Amino acid sequence: MEGMEFEVEGEIIEWRGPAPFLFVAMDPDDSDLLRSLTHLSYGWGCYAARVQLGATSYTTSLMPKDGVLMVPVKVAVQRAEKVGLGDRVSMTVEVSEP
Repeated sequence: MEGMEFEVEGEIIEWRGPAPFLFVAMDPDDSDLLRSLTHLSYGWGCYAARVQLGATSYTTSLMPKDGVLMVPVKVAVQRAEKVGLGDRVSMTVEVSEP
C-alpha cells in the first residue's frame, strides 16, 4: 500500500507527554480515518510518519491524545523553521506501512 498524505494545520501546543516536544493536533476526521487503518500502526495507537514543515522534512511518530493524533514538532525543527508555542503552522504528514 502506498502512503497516505494529510495536510495538517493548527496551533503548536505543549504536551508534557513522552518527549520534550511541542505538538500540532491532527484533524479529528483524519485521526479517525488513520486509526481505522490498524495495519498502519506499529502498536499502542502510534504511527510512523514523515513530516514536511516549511523547508524541513523529518521522521517522527504520531501519538494518540484525547481522541486525536498528535504530530510532534521536534526541537531541531522548531529552531530550523523559527516556530514555537502558539504559532499556527501548516504541514504535510505522510504515513505508510511500518
